[in-house]
Amino acid sequence: MAAASMKLRLVSPVTTVFEGETVGIVAPAWDGQVGVLPGHAPMITLLGGGALFVELPSGGTEEFFVNRGVLKVEDDEVVILTEYADREAPADFQTSQAWLDPAELEDVSTPGNPLV
Repeated sequence: MAAASMKLRLVSPVTTVFEGETVGIVAPAWDGQVGVLPGHAPMITLLGGGALFVELPSGGTEEFFVNRGVLKVEDDEVVILTEYADREAPADFQTSQAWLDPAELEDVSTPGNPLV
């Protein structure tokens, strides 16, 4: 039987931004949105940039902005390690090349591309 909730740790290079229980998350994976619920199979995925939604057991949703990193799911624990995580989007969120998902770039295999 699946657990009613799971643990989430959202970690940036500066601090642990969120640590607690959740009943579901929706994260910006590098190739589209990914949802995780309690009982999810183990997985690891790369993150792109965008909004991360965390559904709380008490009701309501927390929203964070993340950019690039890794999301790992195992044994009803989710760990997100990301280059940027905050409750507010940076001012250049909509226009900066740094916030583009790697899948949206024309050719990520170009020599010298920092995303490779």
